[in-house]
Amino acid sequence: MEKQKEIMICSFCELPQSEVKILIKGISGAICNNCTLQALQLMETELNVPKIKSKKVKNKSNTSKPVEIHKFLDQYVIAQEKAKKIIAVAVYNHYKRLRNITEDSGVELEKSNIIIVGRTGTGKTLLAKTIAKLLNVPFAIVDATVFTESGYVGEDVESIISRLLQVSNYDVALAERGIIYIDELDKIARKSDNPSITRDVSGEGVQQGLLKLLEGTELLVPPYGGRKHPEQKMIKINTQNILFICGGAFDGIEPLIAKRVNRAIIGFKRNDENINISDELLQYVSSADLKSYGLIPELIGRLPIVTHLEALDFAALKLILTEPKNALLKQYTQLFVMENVELVIEPEVIDIIAENAINLGLGARGLRTICEAIFTDIMYILPSEHQQKFILTKQYSEEKIKQANLSLLKAA
Repeated sequence: MEKQKEIMICSFCELPQSEVKILIKGISGAICNNCTLQALQLMETELNVPKIKSKKVKNKSNTSKPVEIHKFLDQYVIAQEKAKKIIAVAVYNHYKRLRNITEDSGVELEKSNIIIVGRTGTGKTLLAKTIAKLLNVPFAIVDATVFTESGYVGEDVESIISRLLQVSNYDVALAERGIIYIDELDKIARKSDNPSITRDVSGEGVQQGLLKLLEGTELLVPPYGGRKHPEQKMIKINTQNILFICGGAFDGIEPLIAKRVNRAIIGFKRNDENINISDELLQYVSSADLKSYGLIPELIGRLPIVTHLEALDFAALKLILTEPKNALLKQYTQLFVMENVELVIEPEVIDIIAENAINLGLGARGLRTICEAIFTDIMYILPSEHQQKFILTKQYSEEKIKQANLSLLKAA
């Protein structure tokens, strides 16, 4: 009876059976599938044991072309044509770069890491997640805000590669061909354009740690995170062929762009003419602006492609509600279908939602806030009633939005 009450865990990484795929039980211990793969890789590298997997040429004939990648992004992401084109080309060139390595043409192709600047709710993370659906290489999304300089509370930058390794099912060769999206890059910017005289362990210190990853180097990576499992064996990974895409809102960068554009104007400048600090300025964002914002020059040099996402206007927000495969109103319609209720939405309601989203200033994220305010009451009552059809009217929507006091959530 005592043995039945025991919680089975891996004797190596101490993960419980519920958190692993397979737990192989022995006489006095157990080992999980992750530790088994790690042991196999150690045998291959240290004991020169032949690889069990057959070597395959990693050049897949079904690689999507830039136009095809762009069309796929169009199914989920509204507008942002320039950014989608740049990402499509970068991803396709990443495939070609990997193919060039296997063919050994003699010409070494440099990778083109990307940085995307755009306000909240414009689709930075959505672009990354959508690309992940299409790719046949490992893709990992990480948040820069959790990282600190080595030796301080938080995660080391090496755990970025650990995430990619986990996505690759601990296949080192596969992970070395992957793509990583680093979100919230602006949150690790240093506080001023001048070098810090004190330690900035969650800002400039993290940027320094990212340099070797972006440039390409051999790292000894802890597969489960070094601070949680310090006794584990390290895995060697080369980041030379890993493509990095970085994104951030860079809130407050517009005045820096305006200042630089003003200086660049040829001819005289009238004092009473000021450049309108608006979303249109983001189209002129450059590496110089990112440096002024707080990114160190060494990091910017390793992110040669700088692009931006445009602010979403009224027409774009309306399309986001209805056009993409996972459009917000399609999701609510499906929720009603699961209750055997037909949801009918009047066209005027879409205009009301989009108008209020613009007033909130939260981009596409504001759409969900407004929809929740409209649908919460009816979705609360619906499961208890035997209703077959619900018509969402303009009057009902305006009433629920007014009750929610959404004006208090308006961005400053």
